[in-house]
Amino acid sequence: MYEAWNYDYALREQLRSWLAEDVGAGDISTATTIPTGTRGRAVIHAKESGVIAGMAVAALVFELVDAQLDYRPAVEDGTAVDKGTILAEVEGSVHSLLTGERLALNLLQRMSGVATKTRRYVDALQGLPVRLVDTRKTTPGHRQLEKYAVRVGGGANHRFGLYDAVMIKDNHIVGAGGIRQAVAASRRAIPHTMKIEVETESLEQVEEALSAGADIIMLDNMAPERMREAVRRIRERAPHVVIEASGGVRLDTVRGIADTGVDVVSVGELTYGAAVLDISLDLGGIKGGGAS
Repeated sequence: MYEAWNYDYALREQLRSWLAEDVGAGDISTATTIPTGTRGRAVIHAKESGVIAGMAVAALVFELVDAQLDYRPAVEDGTAVDKGTILAEVEGSVHSLLTGERLALNLLQRMSGVATKTRRYVDALQGLPVRLVDTRKTTPGHRQLEKYAVRVGGGANHRFGLYDAVMIKDNHIVGAGGIRQAVAASRRAIPHTMKIEVETESLEQVEEALSAGADIIMLDNMAPERMREAVRRIRERAPHVVIEASGGVRLDTVRGIADTGVDVVSVGELTYGAAVLDISLDLGGIKGGGAS
């Protein structure tokens, strides 16, 4: 995974853009307070317990700021850490360390927050044959990183964007004139390798989606009793159809929803509802550049 991030051209370009947004013409605070040539060692550590994600992304931020910085990770992505755990050490130019600090920490905190939230849901589903997936409710510009963090936390990814799967939702159904019409139109246009998912809100819509030949049926915002009945009907008529539950899923309700027999539970809160994990960088070991 570490190698993969380093060779991802698109990610490098994003990081350069975010560095430019933060640094602009230069880090004036560091430039005016710390002599050029000062070297030091920074320790990155967790200030609360959680699941870490984004170690290689943080490394790439520091590399783009200064390839001479020595970044030494102490944990791997997916590691559950306690408060106080040292995550990495970075050694080299203090100017470079402090210039890259904020972006590296912002991404590490955000990704670790998503991984931590996901792990809590995964733990709540322990022992059940159900797949936990994310949604497209991600921070604009950060989808690649946040969906990676979901995987680190033990979840899986739903479609990445509008282009890689057909998902017929309520407004598509209205616009097409019904589920049958929407599915038929999509089926004529897409390759045989692509599947069609239909969002349903009632048992009547479930029946229509089955008759239309949907590959995946989403049960959206259904009460558990109705969801269980929908699962029974789908299993009887089309056992090959994948059943997804979605809408209003919370940590305290996810297991009850999964117990209805669905194959997949999609949770937007994995990304949009994740709080950042508190992570800090402390500087020490100062030498050179006029420092005593």
